[in-house]
Amino acid sequence: MSVYHDVRARRAPHDTAGPDGALDVVPLPRRGRLVAAALVLVVAGLFLYGAATNSNYQWSTYASYLFDARIVAASWNTIQLTIWAMVFGLALGILLAIMRLSGNPVLRYISWAYLWVFRGTPVYVQLVFWGLFSSIYPQIGIGIPFLHRFATFDIQGLNAAFVFGAIGLGLNEAAYMAEIVRAGLLSVGEGQNEAAAALGMSSAQTMRRIVLPQAMRVIIPPTGNELISMLKTTSLVTAVPYTLDLYSRARAISGVTFRPVPLLLVASTWYLAITSLLMLGQYFLERRYARGATRKLTVKQQRLAVSASHMPPDGLPR
Repeated sequence: MSVYHDVRARRAPHDTAGPDGALDVVPLPRRGRLVAAALVLVVAGLFLYGAATNSNYQWSTYASYLFDARIVAASWNTIQLTIWAMVFGLALGILLAIMRLSGNPVLRYISWAYLWVFRGTPVYVQLVFWGLFSSIYPQIGIGIPFLHRFATFDIQGLNAAFVFGAIGLGLNEAAYMAEIVRAGLLSVGEGQNEAAAALGMSSAQTMRRIVLPQAMRVIIPPTGNELISMLKTTSLVTAVPYTLDLYSRARAISGVTFRPVPLLLVASTWYLAITSLLMLGQYFLERRYARGATRKLTVKQQRLAVSASHMPPDGLPR
């Protein structure tokens, strides 16, 4: 009988049970796992050895540019671009999710139309549009339509590639975050709202104290995936064009040195390092909001559970 992490119960050849009636519980050997792990290590070792001895990777160039000041600055620009785009996309996504769940049909249709447009067109095309925004709208005026203009902003005179890149990525991300947030809110049973209303809680209190803490367990994992995806999507801001991100900077250096392979490895290393930190933060957030939802049993508790499952109703060993 399989219970709790594949722990099995078995009796000794001549013993039926211990003094307390507990059975001898031992995990079954998993030889297949050892074989699979050995194969993986062998394949990984062969690949690493082949890459280390292949002069075409140009590891000396890789080492010289890994912590180059331009690469480090570009990595920080990429992190900032990711954060600003994700914050903007998350805020707008929450608003769109609330609109989708609203009883007002006008708000629902507006939210649906937004999702239809931004999920139905490629993000690269959207970023190209934002790169041409200053050509489409050279100037933006603020005032009373057809009567008086209070101020005029020269968009073409602004060097706002970073801002346009963050806006373009954030608008596209909002369409996906809206569905993630909506799914999280819908995962909480309606009975929770009814119970909160019976206790006299307002709608805001119910959302803050009851709904959101439970919905966060559903929202955080896909949001973490979207954040990591956003980090990699920043490589498309060359369409704006914004050329100070990590990928664009590495490509520019390789265009001068004529060594694209080591520079691509440098950019990939920085992307992996930043992604690892984001995954670590996601792990701790998931643990925080999963408290009380899951519980891991100790080895002693597992043995007692297995022993109980092999005892007859009268409590005597079989």
